Amino acid sequence: MKQTTQLLLCFLLPLLSYGQYSQNDWKERDTWMPIDTMFELAGIKEGKHVADIGCHEGYLTIHLANRVSHKGKVYAVDVRNDRLERLKDHLNTRNLNNASVILGDYDNPKLPKETLDVVFIVDTYHEMSDYEQILKHVYNALKPGGKLLILEKLKSRVKHGTRAEQTYAHTLGSNYVKEELIDANFKIINQIDDLGNWQNDEDKVMWLLVAEKPF
Repeated sequence: MKQTTQLLLCFLLPLLSYGQYSQNDWKERDTWMPIDTMFELAGIKEGKHVADIGCHEGYLTIHLANRVSHKGKVYAVDVRNDRLERLKDHLNTRNLNNASVILGDYDNPKLPKETLDVVFIVDTYHEMSDYEQILKHVYNALKPGGKLLILEKLKSRVKHGTRAEQTYAHTLGSNYVKEELIDANFKIINQIDDLGNWQNDEDKVMWLLVAEKPF
């Protein structure tokens, strides 16, 4: 009996700690992530159709689903199915049924064409080696006048590095992304170079670009 109890605890504790970690981590993240600024610049409100590319377990997706309400829709995209399964659990426990979960490819987020008002790529763009294809698909998924919002962190130790040096360090400067957005036929409509520190780490400064698909 004692051995059975120990085995059961070994199975359950990782699950319990995972759930606790997610909840506490998201609450802590709310203290430094500029959600309100992002949503204001993107014009997020009830009824909007939006996408979260690189959604992971759903931190931003949950915020978006609550903000656009049942009148809107969120497309949550990630390349890892295990993350999407956890996102589904988060949506179910919160009774949110206005999000579609999409297993994307590394070069294609598989979004519907000319459907979206806003696309978010948060702390994920630096991981995209096929960013040109991604931007092409995002452009096609946006309605005319739709917005793409990219938020990244720039680590001070590679601030003046090449693109390759920065992405190797899992970071990226806005100067590179701005050029790539323009090359992809987007129009830059807003830029903020300092939105505070990622995870309250002074070495990681958040920046934001808002681009628009021209009418």
